[in-house]
Formats: sequence, structure tokens, C-alpha cells
Amino acid sequence: MALVEIDRFDGYAILTLNRPDAMNALSAALRAELAQSVLDIEADPEIRALILTGAGERAFTAGLDLKELGSGESSVGDAVDVEDPVTALGRFSGPVIGAINGVAITGGFELALACDVLIASENARFADTHARVGIMPGWGLSQKLSRAIGISRAKELSLTGNFLLAEQAERWGLVNRVVPAAELLPAARQLAEDMLSVEPEMLINYRKLIDDGFAATFGEGLSIEQERAAVNAGVSADEIEARRAAIQARGRDQKD
Repeated sequence: MALVEIDRFDGYAILTLNRPDAMNALSAALRAELAQSVLDIEADPEIRALILTGAGERAFTAGLDLKELGSGESSVGDAVDVEDPVTALGRFSGPVIGAINGVAITGGFELALACDVLIASENARFADTHARVGIMPGWGLSQKLSRAIGISRAKELSLTGNFLLAEQAERWGLVNRVVPAAELLPAARQLAEDMLSVEPEMLINYRKLIDDGFAATFGEGLSIEQERAAVNAGVSADEIEARRAAIQARGRDQKD
């Protein structure tokens, strides 16, 4: 049985963490398979967007496999330094949509935060239990969460280990929207198809511009934007006119 299932569609792929009996916990084997799966998808020129989800309705992923770590089969140091699924996911150059089907706990929360957009089912819950386990985060949670929901809310979650329910996560801006469980993958697939309908090179370049600017100061971000906007000089009048007509047609379709 594959620990990570890959389903390819027209222009995008769905990666499913597939250890439902273990709440999709990130064992060493699953982390290695996830890293290889992302490399395989990145090497496929037909795949330009990615959806990441978990098998079953209980868990997106419960994070590192604490049972495995407790047995000594794997170490926390290995997980942070060698088998980092957040870094692995970052090797995909296109947008990543997280379809959060159940709990996303600690390392699972960090993996969710590595996605560009999050859509949650009504069963989704988020928790940062690093402080309860006694392990410092190493995959970005301590910095990303405060930037996503504000520093005081991030401290509340991280210093208590309390769960954040899907509806509250939506109100706090952590997830884009909450949908019934049966509608989760259809909603994620529709979003992927919408993203694939933009100019192909923009899907990668605009995403990178947003990320690079967000990681910089506001002034630096504006400079980065101005520098990269130089490519606009290469867009012809005919291209602009054709795209204008397509945008107008899309606007009419969405209005109806």
C-alpha cells in the first residue's frame, strides 16, 4: 500500500497522505515517500498545481509519528534536519492547495501552513502541541502562524496546545473557507482549475513574487515588484486585447 497516493488530472495532481489507521502520522517512511512524490510531480511538466490532503475523515495528519519516535526507530533530530516534509513540499514550484479533511496537529499544522491556500472540511481542527510534547518546532510554525493569524492568537494556541475548530480558523483567517466534508475535494479541485486558467507562466511567477515580497520588508517588497514588473514590456498589444476579451467573458459567466 502506498503511503502517499498520487492522482493526476488535467494540469494538477492530488497527493493523499495514506495512513488513515494512524491518523496519517508522518512516519519516516511516509516523509520519504512524500518527498519523492513531490519530486516526481515537479518533474512532470503537465502538472502545474497540487492539492494535498489526508485519507479518511479523521485526520489531515496528526504530525510526527510519536509512537515511532518513542520506540527509538527514528529521532526528532532526523525529522527536523533530514526528513522535513515542509521543505519537500516547497520543492513544487506551483501553488499548493491544502484540503484539510480532519485534524492537523503540530507537524501536521506545520505542513498545512506550508500550503498556499487552505480549504477545510467541517471536521478540520488545528492544534500546536509542541509545548506539551516538549519539542521546539523546526518546520516554520513559530513564525508562520503569527503572520497568518496575529501574534496574540498564535501565542494562545501554541502556549496552550488547545484545538482551533474549523469555523474559528475561518474567522481568524487561517483557512479560506469551510465546506461540508463531501464537498472538500470538489471545492479544492475547482480552485485548482481556476488557478490553471490564468496565464501559465504567471501561476509560478506571481506566486513567487507574493512569497518573496511577504518575506521581505514592505519597502523591499515594493522594490522586488518594480524589478520584476519589467517583464511587462514584452507583452504585446494583441496579447493584451485577447486577454481582455477573455476576462470580460469570464466575468459574465461568473456573474450568471
